[in-house]
Amino acid sequence: MAKLIGGIGTSHVPAIGAAVDHGKQGEEYWKDFFTGIEPVKEWIKEAKPDVCIIVYNDHASAYSLENISTFAIGVADEFEPADEGYGPRDVPIVKGHSEFAWHIAESLIFSEFDMTISNNMPVDHGLTVPLSVAYDQPSEWPCRVIPIAVNVIQYPAPTANRCYELGKALRMAIDSYDSDIKVAVFGTGGMSHQLQGERAGLINRDFDERFLDDLVSDPAALTKMSHTEYIREAGAEGIEMVMWLVMRGAMDVDVDEKYRFYHVPVSNTAYGLTILENCES
Repeated sequence: MAKLIGGIGTSHVPAIGAAVDHGKQGEEYWKDFFTGIEPVKEWIKEAKPDVCIIVYNDHASAYSLENISTFAIGVADEFEPADEGYGPRDVPIVKGHSEFAWHIAESLIFSEFDMTISNNMPVDHGLTVPLSVAYDQPSEWPCRVIPIAVNVIQYPAPTANRCYELGKALRMAIDSYDSDIKVAVFGTGGMSHQLQGERAGLINRDFDERFLDDLVSDPAALTKMSHTEYIREAGAEGIEMVMWLVMRGAMDVDVDEKYRFYHVPVSNTAYGLTILENCES
C-alpha cells in the first residue's frame, strides 16, 4: 500500500523562484535564506518520495475569475509551468501520476468533497517554488506530482476546518491506494503577508510562530479560527496558511517536527518551513 512518509509546510514566495532561476543564492540578501532551507533538501534526498502531493493556490494561471473552484485536483500525466506574465519559469515539466490522482479524486468525492477534476492545468509559482525549495535545480523533478489547488484568492474561501478535514480524507485516499509507493504532502502558502492597502508589508512574527507551534501540537485550535482572524493577524494573503492544514490533516494525530525555519524578509513577506513526520515513522 502507499505510505505517507512526511509532510512539508512551506511558503511559495515567487521571489524565491526568481532567485533560484537567476543564480542569486549566494547574494547577501539571499544567502541566509538558502542556508536555512538546506535541511529540507537533505530530508527529501534521504526520504525519496515517489509522489509529492502539493496543496497550493493557483494565481489566476489555470483558473480565471470566470470559473472558481474551491478544491481542484490535477489528474494529467504532466503539467506545464505557467506563464505568469513574464514567461514561464525555466524549470522542468511537472510529471503527474494520473492513476494515483484519479484514485484520490474518486476517494475524495466519495468522502463528499466536491473536487474539480482538471485534465489540463498549467502550474504557477505556487507549486513550482515549493519544488525548487525541496529539489533546487534538477534537469527533471525526481518525483511525480499531484497538484491540489485551493481557492484562497476569491471570497469565499474554504474554512480552516474544511481544509483540515480535506487532509484527513486525503490520508484515507493515500492509505487505500494499492501500490508500494512513498508519498509526501506539501502544504504551501503564507506566512503572514499583505500585498496591498494600508497594511501592505505586514509581518506578524508572533502569530506565525504560534501557528507553527499549534500546527504540531494543537492543530484543532487553528481549525477554529475564522477567516477574519487569519486576515487580521496574518494579512489578506495570510489566509493562504489554511492550506498548511490540508497537509497537517493528512498526518497522524501525533507528529515529530524534524525541522523548522523562519526567515524575514523574503520579498515583502515572512517565510516559514516545517518538516513533519508521523511519530511511528
